[in-house]
Amino acid sequence: MKVVSIILLAIIITFSVSSCKKDTFITSKNASLSLSSDTLYFDTVFTTTGSITGSFKIFNNNNQKLLLSNVQLMGGANSFFKLNLDGTPGTSFNNQTIAANDSLYGFVSVTISATNEDTFFIRRDSIRITYNGDTTWLQLVAYGHNANFIKTTEIKNDTTWTNKLPIVLLGDVTVDSGKTLTIQKGTNVYANAKASLIINGTLNAVGDTTNRIIFRCDRLDAPYSGFPGSWPGIYFNASSANNFMQYCTILNGYNGVSVAGPAATSTPVLTLDKCIFSNIYNIAIGGGLSSINATNCLVSNCGSNINIIAGGTYTFDQCTVVSYDNSYVSHTNPVVSISNLDASNNQYALSCTFKNSILYGFGSLVTDEIVFAKTVTNTNVFFNNVLYKEKDDISAYVKFNNYCIYNQPPTFTNIDLGNLFFDFHLNTGVSNPPLKAGGNTNLLTDLDGRPRPATKPDLGCYQASK
Repeated sequence: MKVVSIILLAIIITFSVSSCKKDTFITSKNASLSLSSDTLYFDTVFTTTGSITGSFKIFNNNNQKLLLSNVQLMGGANSFFKLNLDGTPGTSFNNQTIAANDSLYGFVSVTISATNEDTFFIRRDSIRITYNGDTTWLQLVAYGHNANFIKTTEIKNDTTWTNKLPIVLLGDVTVDSGKTLTIQKGTNVYANAKASLIINGTLNAVGDTTNRIIFRCDRLDAPYSGFPGSWPGIYFNASSANNFMQYCTILNGYNGVSVAGPAATSTPVLTLDKCIFSNIYNIAIGGGLSSINATNCLVSNCGSNINIIAGGTYTFDQCTVVSYDNSYVSHTNPVVSISNLDASNNQYALSCTFKNSILYGFGSLVTDEIVFAKTVTNTNVFFNNVLYKEKDDISAYVKFNNYCIYNQPPTFTNIDLGNLFFDFHLNTGVSNPPLKAGGNTNLLTDLDGRPRPATKPDLGCYQASK
């Protein structure tokens, strides 16, 4: 009994000493302090458009409390950066206590004023942390860029957006009927969450292989830069005509391009050549009683890659239309939906041709990647040398010409779902159904601008085999 009492007493003393130790401050200069990172980076911040915020932690790795004698934003009140420590804003904080084996949260926001610089520039500051006579530093680095900021507006005259500075849309921009908006090659267009580009007239956006025109959201800081549905998209209304987009990339919109209304002439309302649509939340390419001609286009990982309603005339030649179920956009809809019905079930004439194309989906319960409205009246859908995924028989809706392949998955160069990295070039190191499976073509270059043979080209937007 005496031995048991001694053991209990020892345990009580040990616990008491440990508790007392955690309630005291460590005063040694060798006290262990660490930061979540030695540098806090802010991706591109557009001048005057507001601020973005990053966070950091200060860790007390000791079994005793640690007193931070001072935490200071060195640029003070004139800094581009603003500091908030444990919920309190300021530039200098004295006598901050961190409990044993605990941490202290800090938040830093940055707002960059306009400058005369045309290119990217860097803004720096630092946070000094002093404790027990020692000092550690957190570096702050922000990349800034001037831009042409366009508020909600109507474009009433022919207008050109140059590539000298990025274009940042702060609200809806509407091109009036009969007017043309021209976008120079290499122009980056960044849209706010409430900013649509609405075309009642004509859009002429032509890039080249090394100077693509990019449309995307204006949040470039992680994780927001990758979120789908971050801006509304591009809308072509009934009065719009003769629109041409070449070497354009459309990313993370709610929609990509939506075209409504018939063409006034035999020229399609919208021509897409060598365009990329990716990470679109809803519909990447949508048409309603309209006309679209798409060549050498990549449409990947969208809520609905291609969606056609209420008839019209559509051609998709040498296109890769594919989706992988991923953490940004779940693949729950077929990659192609076609209907000659409107919302009131009125029927319209429909002509739609897919040639030398890949229509496929992976990693979901979707078994039919092409779906049709349940009517075949006044409908003409053609598949010429198409690789597609389909469980049900679609011969009642599609006229098959030449050599078509179904339920044989294509193999791409690199698909890394964990890191959301997708390279849709065709893999030539394995037996791959799309290779040399195409019919004769007059599209003698691919999405990269590389040569494509006139006979037996590869299916899809990329030419791999010679």
